[in-house]
Amino acid sequence: MSRVKFSANLLAVALTGAALSANAATLKSAADALNISNTKTIEFSATGRWYQFGQAPAPSLAWPQFDVSNYVADIDYEKPAAHVQIARKQTVEAGRNRPAREEKPDQYISGDYAWNLAAPQNSAPGTPAVASSQPAAIEERSAEIWSTPHGFLKAALANKATEKAVGKNLEVSFTVKGKYHYVGTINANNQVESIKTWIDSPVLGDTLYETNFSNYKEVSGTQFPQHIVRNQGGFPVLDLNISNVKTNVLVEITIPQNVFDAKAVAVKVESKELATGVFYLTGGTHHSLAIDQKDHIVIVEAPLNEERSLAVIAKAKELIPGKPIKYLINTHAHFDHSGGLRTYVDAGTTIVTHETNKPYYQKIWAQPHTLKPDLLAASNKPASFQTFKGKYELTDGKRKIEIYPIAGNSHNDAFGLVYLPTEKILIEADAYTPLAAGAPAPTAVNPYSQNLLENIQKLKLDVEWIAGLHGPGVVKLDDLKNYLAVNK
Repeated sequence: MSRVKFSANLLAVALTGAALSANAATLKSAADALNISNTKTIEFSATGRWYQFGQAPAPSLAWPQFDVSNYVADIDYEKPAAHVQIARKQTVEAGRNRPAREEKPDQYISGDYAWNLAAPQNSAPGTPAVASSQPAAIEERSAEIWSTPHGFLKAALANKATEKAVGKNLEVSFTVKGKYHYVGTINANNQVESIKTWIDSPVLGDTLYETNFSNYKEVSGTQFPQHIVRNQGGFPVLDLNISNVKTNVLVEITIPQNVFDAKAVAVKVESKELATGVFYLTGGTHHSLAIDQKDHIVIVEAPLNEERSLAVIAKAKELIPGKPIKYLINTHAHFDHSGGLRTYVDAGTTIVTHETNKPYYQKIWAQPHTLKPDLLAASNKPASFQTFKGKYELTDGKRKIEIYPIAGNSHNDAFGLVYLPTEKILIEADAYTPLAAGAPAPTAVNPYSQNLLENIQKLKLDVEWIAGLHGPGVVKLDDLKNYLAVNK
């Protein structure tokens, strides 16, 4: 009798285990729960927060926050294509005096084409919006599509995903285009809880792009999370509270002809000699300078990426032949101003930067760059640094190059300017950007620019010219003073 009872108990346990196994999440059950096969498009609206990736005010701090009053995403999973509209305003932060910034980006992707729709920069109010190709955004905007619950499950089914039980959850992984790896976690309720993928950054290399979902609700014939949080580079870049979801709405995204016809544009570097041996290198959105010293060259700023740095290096050696580039002066660690530094490290150039930036660069440059390998990833050369905290000077015995921290500037806590005392030229980035001819004047003082003038006066620098590393060109110091006076 006891043996029969024991066998019955074993059978009951076995049946219970079988039932649990049958109810455990699988890729198919999750796809069925979210009605994937019948969900062709999705639109969701939200409010929350957006954070500016790569623009931390100090290396140890998070990306700066913007308050999002409206966020609307329309996604067509069949094409695939997406249209995202955001209304955001920079968050007021205690201890930091920042410009009042309101932005309304209008962003698109369709297949292998990405573009923005906006009025031309510095245009008058009411100027019609035009499409501008954004090839550098394709990777991230594609990741946005597949980093939604429905997008992830559709991509997993299409790319022969593998499934693995991890505790009570299911881990699903697959690769898109033989390059982009996705790993998602599905809970016992068949809900996608998190999605990880990796995209390239010229500064960080293979950068974790992780999205987490919670508070699913039945909506519009499917389930959709009511809270979405995305992290990139170790800090939040998006935090949304969902207010409305629609499925199978009409999503019409047509690639503009000028975007479709756009060809890859070679990096262009133009030069203007500001003083003997001082060359202003422009031709894009971000500028650099090449300074001729007795037996070497000094470059100020390595913005954007390796392509830009290689073009600047080539132009500098054309203008100043027969000399090595010994120093690269870096104004601050924001990614658009440090994205080309790795190229100079590979070339054996010493990086001159604020002391706070050195350990940060050493840490992040050790990260893998497999998605888009650069020269430093191949050579693995160690970086050489010279750092400053107060006034710092480079000289060849004849020309002095002075470097000063921009004290108290809320834009960045490890922020530097460059001053050529003989030529009376000040070189700076982001503290003051001269206006283009005919551009409407701002309606409020930019506190970064006010702070720059205060630093110039406190340091008693005899400045005649300002060479901004953004903007239309070199201006007189009076331009900065007049700009501030008009907006007081």
